[in-house]
Amino acid sequence: MLANDRLIRAIFRQKLDRTPVWMMRQAGRYLPEYREVRKKAGDFLSLCKNPELACQVTLQPIERFPLDAAIIFSDILTIPDAFGLDLQFVEGEGPCFNNPIRTSQAITSLPHIIPELELAYVMDAIRMAKQALGNKLPLIGFAGSPWTLACYMIEGSTSKNFNEIKRFLYRDPVLLHQLLSHLSHATTDYLNAQIAAGVDVLMIFDTWGGLLSRSHYLEFSLRYMQEIIQGLKPAEKKQKVPVILFTKNSGLHLEEISRTACDAIGLDWMTDLREARQKVGNRVALQGNLDPAALYAEPDIIKQSVKRILEEFGQGSGHIFNLGHGISPDVDPSHVAVMIEAVHEWSPAYHR
Repeated sequence: MLANDRLIRAIFRQKLDRTPVWMMRQAGRYLPEYREVRKKAGDFLSLCKNPELACQVTLQPIERFPLDAAIIFSDILTIPDAFGLDLQFVEGEGPCFNNPIRTSQAITSLPHIIPELELAYVMDAIRMAKQALGNKLPLIGFAGSPWTLACYMIEGSTSKNFNEIKRFLYRDPVLLHQLLSHLSHATTDYLNAQIAAGVDVLMIFDTWGGLLSRSHYLEFSLRYMQEIIQGLKPAEKKQKVPVILFTKNSGLHLEEISRTACDAIGLDWMTDLREARQKVGNRVALQGNLDPAALYAEPDIIKQSVKRILEEFGQGSGHIFNLGHGISPDVDPSHVAVMIEAVHEWSPAYHR
């Protein structure tokens, strides 16, 4: 039994005393203590693959702020890296694959991975973090969506237009489906291994789903996330591990997302919470959705921005306060404290 189960209760829309709050990328470069550990590790990927250090940075924001959840420190590209695509993180450019997928042979020759072997460092970090947290807070595990992983694997890096994967989509959709199916099975296995290692909540990050038209989103992105959710197993004690599904720029697809059997939908800052709640009804909880750039503002503006988000969702449970995307690395940590304090101060009025 978790001492602080607000996140779990909010996901299942149960009665609460206040709105829970955590942040995407809450363990990251905006924290000076994180930068020290990353320097010790040598680089980002080495930090991800060192369970002891990954556990340490997972706990850093919990030790600094009164947050309602920890999220395991890792990256969405662990699966493609385990495929042997030679992942590197280039300073100022982000992730790059030296062996991107560009041919049918490259897709058909992708290996089947065993998470407890090729990705054992993630499971070890989860077990260490769970032991350190005890029953204090829930631990969130995560993975990238098959579509988002495919975007990086085919482009080789981030992109403005993602023309390479769109070329696949229009010229050889059957082959692209073959890749997405392979990624769906690998991600299902990966998340089930995280459940077995002890995570309390799962989140699927579909960073690039918003690139797609409505019909293509349903066919090439949402379909495979639904497959993953349907393939998840209960935890050891047979309780359901809830799933938060986050597609950036998902405002047009909320009703379809809410019918995937996910338990909560993460929203970016371009979606109005009030309208989102009307669309999904009582089917799922909603997470979000403060613009990360709001944390650059003066404290009074941050507080008013928090108040506006709470007002948009309105009365009742089923809301998880979060940013609409990951926190920016040059944000002042004291501004994060202001945001969390405002959630603590003002959200109880919405749970009477």
